Amino acid sequence: MATKTHRVLPGFGLALGYTLVYLSLLILLPLGGMVLKASELGVGQIIDIALGERSLAAFRVTFGASLAAAAVNAFFGLIVAWILVRYSFPGKRFVDALVDLPFALPTAVAGITLATLYAGNGWLGRYLEPLGVKVAYTPLGIVFALTFITLPFVVRTLQPVIEDIETEVEEAAASLGASRWQTFTRVIFPAIFPALLTGFALAFARAIGEYGSVIFIAGNLPMISEITPLLIISKLEQYDVLGATALAVVMLVLSFLLLLGVNVLQWWTANRHKHGEPLEATAAKAAGGAQ
Repeated sequence: MATKTHRVLPGFGLALGYTLVYLSLLILLPLGGMVLKASELGVGQIIDIALGERSLAAFRVTFGASLAAAAVNAFFGLIVAWILVRYSFPGKRFVDALVDLPFALPTAVAGITLATLYAGNGWLGRYLEPLGVKVAYTPLGIVFALTFITLPFVVRTLQPVIEDIETEVEEAAASLGASRWQTFTRVIFPAIFPALLTGFALAFARAIGEYGSVIFIAGNLPMISEITPLLIISKLEQYDVLGATALAVVMLVLSFLLLLGVNVLQWWTANRHKHGEPLEATAAKAAGGAQ
């Protein structure tokens, strides 16, 4: 007789039905309604709205600032994650908790705080503006806000991967003659690169849809510092529901593409670790290259 598998949570059919109903009410129905509303315009009109001068400027600001913020966090987030995993120092738990602050802090509060700090009469802005660096009410301010919001995505993605790399691997590479740079570039970085790329993609995707922390520091000038979410809100305030819906559908399609990219990266990461060679062998190769 076949052995019956016992689950902690019994009732697959009931659980699956509840999951589908919950996701339909929470996600599928609102998104489906938005797409149905946008279908009143037709594909041609949606493309015309998306390719309008103001829309293209908003897309450039949104995607350019998001890409810059994700790139900055890919570099500094790696450093933060490495320090939190590899070193012990007073206040480490406090610093580790600070990384999650953007998750807990309301984005509007973050935006007001950043605008206060970097305004012309702010604590930091009063020293930066005489040097020709204007942060508040410029695209640079948007980058600052998005960098603050997306830092945890990179750090929390990298931390478990760095924890899995034993320090003995670095010591083995050093004992075999590899320099610190060769150990990092040939042993450490290839192992953490998939996670770093995933964290970068998550930060980029999160930054694209950010609104609350940006509007207070951006200045919201059309063609200069106006982001796409704000343009959508502006169209709604002008009762241009179809125009706002068209832009929202374009952002929805781009978000799905980013989500697909993140899933592909996660699949690649899992298969790479499953079929990749042991780090000890990589350390030996790095040391061989140093000789």
